[in-house]
Amino acid sequence: MDLSCIVLAGGRGLRLGRNKALEQIDRQTLIQRSVSRLLFLDTEIIVVTGPHNTDLGLENFSNVRMVIDAFPGRGPLVGIYTGLLNSRSDKNLVTACDMPFVNPDLLRYMAERAAGCDAVVPRVGQEVEPLHAIYGKNCLPQVKYLLDEGTYSVTELFRRVRVRYVEAEEINRFDPEHRSFFNINNEDDLSLAREAVNREKLSPTGTA
Repeated sequence: MDLSCIVLAGGRGLRLGRNKALEQIDRQTLIQRSVSRLLFLDTEIIVVTGPHNTDLGLENFSNVRMVIDAFPGRGPLVGIYTGLLNSRSDKNLVTACDMPFVNPDLLRYMAERAAGCDAVVPRVGQEVEPLHAIYGKNCLPQVKYLLDEGTYSVTELFRRVRVRYVEAEEINRFDPEHRSFFNINNEDDLSLAREAVNREKLSPTGTA
């Protein structure tokens, strides 16, 4: 499949009061960990960041291309738009740098279901995960339309494109604890993530 990865370096806001992308877990920053966990896909990784957030320590990743957010500070829909605009691939996995436990098997499963739709999005009950999803280039016109009218809701995009939802029972086959969707908003979340990584290292199976 023609697939690229788009990582939003701003995460889901800077609610830590400092640059979330540079917080460390197990001797890696969050952005470095995000990129490292996507290397198995052996594809281009586009990092979308703000104009004053380009020193991210990614020089040693040869398949990473950094692009500047089209409208910094206006939310993830703009980041998705910027990534899709700069991508050379038809299908694109989008994730945020503050999601440190993406699951390779779940990502593969989602990628395999991307044909014939514009987006593949995990859904648990009524909650969707727009920053752990696959977006096709076909989404660009609708995203541009929403941005032009001042709408920055990713879920509004889903009402306008063909979406294949990956439901809870499918997710549970690969990630029963839904750790893929854990994101870091505050100091407590950061501590929990560090503890989980330490448990992984101590576990014989490599999982917490």
